Amino acid sequence: MSEFVYLYRGGADRSNWTPEQNQQMMQKWMGWMETLKKAGHLKDGGSPLEMTGKVVHGGSKSVTDGPYLETKDAIGGFIIVTARNLDEATELSKGCPILQGVGCVEVRPIRPMPT
Repeated sequence: MSEFVYLYRGGADRSNWTPEQNQQMMQKWMGWMETLKKAGHLKDGGSPLEMTGKVVHGGSKSVTDGPYLETKDAIGGFIIVTARNLDEATELSKGCPILQGVGCVEVRPIRPMPT
């Protein structure tokens, strides 16, 4: 089995959602992740990411505010899954609740480090 990271981009603007709507969405996320876990695919439940941060640039090591991409492209969170190959990992990502709106899941293989 190989490891893959799911990077969540975009998603619905939940600033005007009611507490009940937020709770329903959270239940969808937890249900989907529990399905992955029970099937032996969830390696790390990851975390949501804040929309603030800093970027350190090479050479001069200058620091800028970040993320500086358009908000819809900013990475909002991640998890790590195991799958036989990229095709299976991609198929598993299709159950992600972020896909019910305008968000997307970037599926990236994790390259093993030599030991």
